[in-house]
Amino acid sequence: MSTLSTLKIAFIGGGNMASAMIGGLMKQGVQAKHIYVADPFDETRQRLERDLSIIAAASVDKLAPHIESCDVVVLAVKPQQFKIAANELEQVLKNFSTPPLCMSVAAGIKSTDMVNWLGHSRIIRAMPNTPALIGEGMTGLYANPQVNATDRQLASNICAAVGKVVWVESEKQMDDITAVSGSGPAYVFAFLEALEKSAIAQGLNQEQARLLAIQTLQGAAKLAANSSESPATLREKVTSKGGTTFAALQVLEQSDWSAILMKAVAAASQRSAEMGQEFSNQ
Repeated sequence: MSTLSTLKIAFIGGGNMASAMIGGLMKQGVQAKHIYVADPFDETRQRLERDLSIIAAASVDKLAPHIESCDVVVLAVKPQQFKIAANELEQVLKNFSTPPLCMSVAAGIKSTDMVNWLGHSRIIRAMPNTPALIGEGMTGLYANPQVNATDRQLASNICAAVGKVVWVESEKQMDDITAVSGSGPAYVFAFLEALEKSAIAQGLNQEQARLLAIQTLQGAAKLAANSSESPATLREKVTSKGGTTFAALQVLEQSDWSAILMKAVAAASQRSAEMGQEFSNQ
């Protein structure tokens, strides 16, 4: 198995997630000369070549000579573009005696469709999230049965370069991971936005409100991450009967906010499954 220092990896798509993964991998020792990107947009390729000194090409077929030597190919395109990108990659992979491991970071795309479109069975699904941009990502991983332990470890090492990793053994759980951590930053940003607005409504200025909201959220998350106690126990420790926190939580509980969030996550999971079916039927 390639260590990260000798890893050769190609990305189909050079957007934010690919850029985050490339940046993380380079910090972990992957050499820029061993990273290749296919992207149709001139501006994207120029940015990657200028900022990261990697090799970029306008199409998959133009990247073919480099892909042949790669250990891994990451399909980092939007779900709507996935089938087209996979079909282009399939035309390249079919010429190789031993195609590389293929990993997708597209929401909803099922492994069975990936196998069909790529003509290749060493497939891993990954669901990272946007905090990967600052090395604080959370990635869920699922491998089909044809993937061996060495491939799984390689995928773990790649995704760990931009945050933490969790494996699931049921592909259905990838929809759940998409709903919890893939979409999760948006829930956090929505809460942050609401807390900031609430602070302003109470008379604090914009700068004060933003600092108070962000640092409170960040500090609470770090406290939870470094504590062996459950979130419920940590909440109880902040909540004195009849106090200010108690008054606030009473309002939230009256609105059944926990149930609302559960419904929201369930809706996101269902939509992920629906997207997979929609793209499968294209």
